[in-house]
Amino acid sequence: MALLQILRPTLPILIGASIMLTLSMGLRQSLGIFMQPLTQDIRISISDFTLAIAVQNLAWGFLQPLAGALTVRYGFRAIMVVGALLYVAGLALMAGANGVLAVMIGGGVLIGTSLACTAAAIAMSVAARAVPASVRSTVLGLVSGAGSLGALLSAPIGQMLNESYGWRMGLAGFIVLSLIMIPAAWYAGRVDKIPLPKPADDEIDDASAAVATKMAFSNASFVVMTGAYFVCGMQLVFLTTHLPSYLAICGMDPMLSAQTLGMIGGFNVLGSIFFGWAGQRWNKLALLGGIYIFRSIALAWYFTLPPTPATTLLFGAIMGFLWMGVGPLVAGAVAEMFGLKWQAMIQGLAFMSHQVGSFLGAFGGGVLYDALGSYTMAWRIGVALGLAGGIVQVAFALIRPSGPPQMQTA
Repeated sequence: MALLQILRPTLPILIGASIMLTLSMGLRQSLGIFMQPLTQDIRISISDFTLAIAVQNLAWGFLQPLAGALTVRYGFRAIMVVGALLYVAGLALMAGANGVLAVMIGGGVLIGTSLACTAAAIAMSVAARAVPASVRSTVLGLVSGAGSLGALLSAPIGQMLNESYGWRMGLAGFIVLSLIMIPAAWYAGRVDKIPLPKPADDEIDDASAAVATKMAFSNASFVVMTGAYFVCGMQLVFLTTHLPSYLAICGMDPMLSAQTLGMIGGFNVLGSIFFGWAGQRWNKLALLGGIYIFRSIALAWYFTLPPTPATTLLFGAIMGFLWMGVGPLVAGAVAEMFGLKWQAMIQGLAFMSHQVGSFLGAFGGGVLYDALGSYTMAWRIGVALGLAGGIVQVAFALIRPSGPPQMQTA
C-alpha cells in the first residue's frame, strides 16, 4: 500500500512504459515461430532469416546509445513514438516479403531501430526517472515484469494464426498488436515533465555525451558488467531464434514452441519482480553473475537430454525466471554508478555488447546448424561462455564496489 501511494502520481507513465516494453519485446521474441514457414514459402535459407535477426540485434545495439543520447536533447516521448511507428512499418514490410531483402530491412533494420527506441534501456530509464531512489530497483523489477507479459500474448496468437491462416496472417496479427505501442509511448513520454533530481556531484550530470562515455568506460565495474552482458545476449537470442526450429527438427508439436515461449514470458514476470526486489537489498552485479551461471547450467541440462513436452516447458520456466531479471539489475547499477541524466545512453553502451552476443547467438547458431546439421556445437559454446562470464562477474562484483562515490547520484 505504501508503495502504491508513492507511485500513484506516476502510474500512467509506468503503465505506458510497461505496455510499450511488453509489446516491443514480446513480438520480437516470438518471431522465431515464423522461421520455418517463411523460409520455405519464399525460398530463403535458415541462415538468411537468422542473418536478418542478427542485423536486427546489431541495429538495436549500436543505435541504443544514440537513442539514449537523443532523449536528453529531444525528450523521451519523441524518441519512443518514432520507435513505435518504425516497429509497425518493419512488421508490415516483413509480412509482405517475397525475398530476403524485405525480411532483412523489415525484420532486421526497422525493427532493430525501433527496439533501440522502445525496449528495455529506454523503458527502464523512463521508470527510473519517474520514481524516488528508495523504491527504484523494486519498481524497475515491476516494470520489467509487466514488460515480460508480451510473449504470453504474442507467441500463442502468432502460432494460432500461423497454423490456421499462414505466416503472413500471423505477422498481420503482430502488426495489430504493435499499433498499441503508439499510445503507450505517448503516455510514457509524460516523464519528460519530471525534473531530474539534484545529483550529489555535478560531474557526470554536467558532462557532455562524449565525456559521459569516457567516464563510463573508465569505470572497471562498468567494463566488466558490459563484457559479461555479451553472454546474456548470445544465450537469449539463440533460444528465441532457434528453439522453435530445434523442436521442429526433433519432431515435437509446433504448438510446443509457442507454449514454451509463453512459459518463458510468464516466468519472466516472477523473475523480474524477484530480481528487482533483490537488487534493492544485495549486490546487483553479483546477482547478474549468478543469473548467467544458472542459465548456463539450465542450457546444459536441457540440451543433453532428448526433448519432451514436460522437460521443454520446465526449461522454459527456468529460463524465463532468469531472463529479464537482468533488466532491473543493469538499469539500477547504471543509475547508481552514473546518475539519471545519461542513464539511457550509458545503459545503451553496455547494451552494445549484449547485442554483439545476440548477433552471434542468432546468426552463429544458424551458420553452425547449416554447417554441422545440428545445434550441439552452438549450445556448448553458449554454456562455456556463460559459465566463464558469470564467474568473472560474481568474483569482480564481490572484490570491487560498483563505482566511485563521486559518480553515484542517489
